[in-house]
Amino acid sequence: MSDTAGSLRRRLHGATELRSVVRTMKSLAASSIGQYERSVRALADYRRTVEIGLGACLRESEPAASVRVRSGRVDPAVVGAVIFGSDQGLVGQFNDVVAESAAKSLASVRPKVRVWAVGERVSSRLTEVGLAPSGAFDVPSSVEGIAPLVGQILVETEAGADRAEVTELHLFYNRPTPGAGFEPVGERLLPLDEDWRRERAAVPWPTKTLPEVRMGGGTATLGALVREYLFVSIFRASAESLASENASRLAAMDRAEKNIDDSLETLQETFHRVRQGSIDEELFDVVSGFEALSKRKDRVGGGR
Repeated sequence: MSDTAGSLRRRLHGATELRSVVRTMKSLAASSIGQYERSVRALADYRRTVEIGLGACLRESEPAASVRVRSGRVDPAVVGAVIFGSDQGLVGQFNDVVAESAAKSLASVRPKVRVWAVGERVSSRLTEVGLAPSGAFDVPSSVEGIAPLVGQILVETEAGADRAEVTELHLFYNRPTPGAGFEPVGERLLPLDEDWRRERAAVPWPTKTLPEVRMGGGTATLGALVREYLFVSIFRASAESLASENASRLAAMDRAEKNIDDSLETLQETFHRVRQGSIDEELFDVVSGFEALSKRKDRVGGGR
């Protein structure tokens, strides 16, 4: 046999250590999924509050130019797209799925699209599908890192809007699904047009005591609420993407652990077979030696 007991023992030790690493990564992924899912649930209440406030302001005020509410559909000069992926590997098809979904959605406007990638891995995948990013952001390592990321995205995209470079903004990310899966999602964030205005204005006030908007005739309040609306929309996309990333990593680690367990079982069977073969050979040598000595004694005794 080409494998010796010593080499098999070393391979068994390496596979056992690798299984320990995979189990540690599974635990970290499962813990991360929990924190991101909790942040999404907590954000849902705040988002609802912002939308209720927007509804109250939009019912009482005209659209303000400072918040870019457009009166009709306008052919965009440049379509901006923020695409959320991962910085690290071992996530299965996570980056491929979101990159292909974005490429399909933006196929009709590709010559006029400007892409920002969140994550080094998805950035390279986007280049492969013809959506080379013009800017990139690092993926947050915790919930606390999402808010700074959202601030960076808003600064970058608003700078493009101020220069009239980006007049329409889309978000592409993966959203968790039941059963530790995920699905790609595309969401148009800007412009804030009449459809958006009507949808928000239709959100009812939750009590019989109706609000009164006072600050600057509602313009300042509306502007503040729109900024919060953009913030929570991007925050939710990032949190759901991170939850999906860790769900994909957990599934990948499950598959890896199963493959390692199968390999360990095969290695252990081979090791026991090789070891037993070695023992049998040693016993055969002992028996052969004993028989040779016995025959020699018989010859010597017979000669006397």
